[in-house]
Amino acid sequence: MSAPEVQTQRPAPPARKGGAAALGWILTIGLNVVAPIITYHQLRDHGWSEFAALLLSSAWPVLDSAISLAWRRKLDEFAVVTLVFLVITAVVSLIGAHSARALLIKDSGVTGLFGLLCLATLLAPRPLMFYFGRKFATDGTPASTAWWNGLWQYEGFRRTMIVMTTVWGVVYLVEAGVRIALAFVVDTDTMVVVSPVMIYTVLGCLGVWTAMYGRRSQAEGERRAAEAAAAGAGAPAS
Repeated sequence: MSAPEVQTQRPAPPARKGGAAALGWILTIGLNVVAPIITYHQLRDHGWSEFAALLLSSAWPVLDSAISLAWRRKLDEFAVVTLVFLVITAVVSLIGAHSARALLIKDSGVTGLFGLLCLATLLAPRPLMFYFGRKFATDGTPASTAWWNGLWQYEGFRRTMIVMTTVWGVVYLVEAGVRIALAFVVDTDTMVVVSPVMIYTVLGCLGVWTAMYGRRSQAEGERRAAEAAAAGAGAPAS
């Protein structure tokens, strides 16, 4: 009897449909990022309260979820997380005083809560970065979604998603702590500039690290698969 064959090579992703992928990206970015920001600032400029503006701007991710449900017959986890993030922001804005310094501290608390959300999903069947990865690594078609879901069977892929989620959670907790501390020692005018710079700098660094770590993990997985395949081919028949 020959040695049992072990499947170690990850399947290649299916061909992506350019039109579907482009439309998915436009809807995701437009409804989850651009539209809420524009809506919030327009309402604030017209005298709406912070809470009311945040609450109304959160309707866009709800629309994205509805479109995803109607189009793909499934709920988009990315839109759900975005909606949860906006709800957290709205709830935090109601807590405590409403001074400029308090608002800066609350803003920092939101990213800290997002970090806690990342770490909390480590206790779930699949961590948060698995769903973020599926959103941006596929075009949303059944074939590409099934391919991404199927990668979960590989130990290296699971470890990569867990490490990514852990790093995002810890970094955002640290970032929130630093910004809260700065809000007490730096004057408000300076902090109004520093705070968004920190937010986007941390996000950019995390994005670059995630891409580099993902490529390195994929290369390592392919190397191990090739070694295992070569070892299996060289094993004597029993």
